[in-house]
Amino acid sequence: MTAQAGTGRTNQKQRTRMAIVAAARELIGTGAEVTMPAIARAALVSEATAYRYFPDLPSLISEALAGVWPPPAEALAPVAASSDPVERVAFACEFLLRGIHTRQGSVRAMIAATITRPETVTTRPGIRFGLIDHALLPLENTLGATDPDAFAQLKRDLAVVVSAEAFFTLTDLCGLAPDEAIASAVRTATTLTEAAVRSIA
Repeated sequence: MTAQAGTGRTNQKQRTRMAIVAAARELIGTGAEVTMPAIARAALVSEATAYRYFPDLPSLISEALAGVWPPPAEALAPVAASSDPVERVAFACEFLLRGIHTRQGSVRAMIAATITRPETVTTRPGIRFGLIDHALLPLENTLGATDPDAFAQLKRDLAVVVSAEAFFTLTDLCGLAPDEAIASAVRTATTLTEAAVRSIA
């Protein structure tokens, strides 16, 4: 094989990979169900080809989502001037759940994959944790300093509420409309945060 032919083959592989990732990103943006066959069809490749580039759906979704979610500081920019952790947590919760609703097909696929194959859990993006940490920055030198265990517990409590699992419980099992589900989760998240703030008052 000549060097030129080798370079051409490498470039073709790169184009194929990029086409698969682009197709996944576009499908994710629709909020529809995300599957490997659907992505392969959109990328104009066979499903077998898609699996040659990505061993499983979670790894493909992870790459497709890279850079889609803004970093926590950017996401919470509208409340950057606020020192009220309750306001900040409310904003973070709504921001995350609206993003989940928009991309719910891919989020459901990731959750399903990591439930059936727990070893793939590391491919799930931990968006919530960065948002929670950033939202609670005003408590770092108060509750975080005086009672680090309670601060850590607050973060764990919020991780249960500020989550895709909570959103889907409220929509799928409780029958709430998306806006109602988001409002319910925000109420719970702010109640938890208010209780923590009262504990240091």
